[in-house]
Amino acid sequence: MQNLFNNFKITINNKLYVKDPETSDLGKKIVQNSIILIDEIGFEAFTFKKLGEKIQSNESSIYRYFENKHKLLIYLSSWYWSWIEYNLVFSTNNISTPLEKLAVGIRIVTQKIEDDKNTAHIDESILNKIIISEFTKTLLTKEVDEENKEGFFLVYKRVIYRIIEMIEEVNPKYPYAKSLASSIVEGTLHQNYLKAHFKTITSLSEKDCITEFYLDIIKKVL
Repeated sequence: MQNLFNNFKITINNKLYVKDPETSDLGKKIVQNSIILIDEIGFEAFTFKKLGEKIQSNESSIYRYFENKHKLLIYLSSWYWSWIEYNLVFSTNNISTPLEKLAVGIRIVTQKIEDDKNTAHIDESILNKIIISEFTKTLLTKEVDEENKEGFFLVYKRVIYRIIEMIEEVNPKYPYAKSLASSIVEGTLHQNYLKAHFKTITSLSEKDCITEFYLDIIKKVL
């Protein structure tokens, strides 16, 4: 989807950063290289010191943008889900047939992610790999309820809410729309993780069939 962001700006919860990284070249460099470094070494091994060495800047300069690496990871996750949400809205906006709209929505949240060249400092294909491997680390914490109240996961939930609405348009009487929608979004990440690390317990090890899998489910349950 070329030129997708020509008239669109992703807005992230300002409680996730000290200074908006989108307002400076250094901030964008921090975001860009944090994605690359987390993908290379994993979130557990990732530190602001290592990031500073990678971008040839003082560790303290990174703290001027992010309080800690946990908030940085939530920031990256929020950016990713905002990008998914915009793709979702953009691709389904003019579709009037409920089942077709849901099918397109499912394709958007389950498709293989390619880099969007219009977002020069963020490689969505690499960010997708991080979301698959690391997103649960933003949720499985003691602070999750408080962070949820602060709105840290609002965009992630909005993506699911949009799928819920599509499901309810197809079948208003289906009693498990919320569970189905969240299962599609979360299940896509989980199945891709299994494909990378536990190939014997997912059909994705044989082919990229995650979209077809969920399309098959909705046809049978709705």
